Amino acid sequence: MRRGARPTGPQTGNRVIKPKKAAMLKQNNMKKKHSAGLITLTERSLAEKAGHLEMLKGGKKDRLEKAKNKALNKK
Repeated sequence: MRRGARPTGPQTGNRVIKPKKAAMLKQNNMKKKHSAGLITLTERSLAEKAGHLEMLKGGKKDRLEKAKNKALNKK
């Protein structure tokens, strides 16, 4: 860090102009909800394929733990 450099505060992002029509508002909300679901599905499928990456939730490690827990509960 340079001498005399001052830390800056939180930076604001770009402004978003929200739609004013009711139909557009509804469409915007639906898009937001569905994109979140698609993202979680995509992340889950990637985690399953990359089972060796144990940091990702839903990977091979989690699947094996669930199987082990089911086997223990049946006994």
